[in-house]
Amino acid sequence: MIKVSVCYPDTEGEKFDMDYYCNTHAKLVSDTLGDALKGASYDRGLAGSAPRLPAICVARANLYFDSMEAFGRAFGEAAPTFMADLQNLSTIEPVVQISDVMR
Repeated sequence: MIKVSVCYPDTEGEKFDMDYYCNTHAKLVSDTLGDALKGASYDRGLAGSAPRLPAICVARANLYFDSMEAFGRAFGEAAPTFMADLQNLSTIEPVVQISDVMR
């Protein structure tokens, strides 16, 4: 199984609509990726690793797929839909990491 993490770095002066992210964008992601998406979680950053440090990311999505191939097929078709919706969500350029789930 692989995990695709999409992080929105805490960037001064940029906007991020948490309500839209949780109530509209997450549903769009789920509906668009369909059965290829095996699970998902969405979180809001609260704090950094030391007292009074801000969170590195204002928000992050963790999306789970059976394989890189399954992710590639699903995301390849969905990318234009997601990119078009980003303007409704945020002015922050998301950072993506793909990981192999070990446990």
